[in-house]
Amino acid sequence: MFRLIDRASDALATLAAWMFFAIGGMILWEVATRYLLNAPTIWAEELARFFQIWALYLAAASVLRRGSMIRIGLLIDRLGPRLRAAAEVFSLAVVAAFSAVACWYGGWIALDSFEVGRMSGTMLNVPHWMTEIAIPVGFAILLVQALVQIARVARGEPIPGARGHEPVVTDEV
Repeated sequence: MFRLIDRASDALATLAAWMFFAIGGMILWEVATRYLLNAPTIWAEELARFFQIWALYLAAASVLRRGSMIRIGLLIDRLGPRLRAAAEVFSLAVVAAFSAVACWYGGWIALDSFEVGRMSGTMLNVPHWMTEIAIPVGFAILLVQALVQIARVARGEPIPGARGHEPVVTDEV
């Protein structure tokens, strides 16, 4: 089951990477059309923002799994293995709790936007729920990955990102 969750997290991170690549293309297109052809687009900036929001939330679980989130190890790295594992479980529990809260409230906000029919107010007039739903989706994925990481630490597996353990890097992505 853990392997399936890891693969899903990494697949979503790969999708996020391609979305960031597409953002670069959109912005390049906008700059070219605006300054070279004097014909700006109505879609590039808004779609780039849309992609950026989604990519950020889709990649978060894989970043957590690989141990690549920002970590302050000055104190933690000086602890023994058992206290270090306890500190890791505590920090992962905080991530999981925050993810659950963000998922819950983010879902209600997106649902409210859907029911009310809020729109972006730009030329594309994109419904707000299409970007707001990225929050509960992304945090739900992050919550599941945090719970998997807690189980791994409880089983005694190495802690990704900790001193003496490099972040997980695979050739699969």
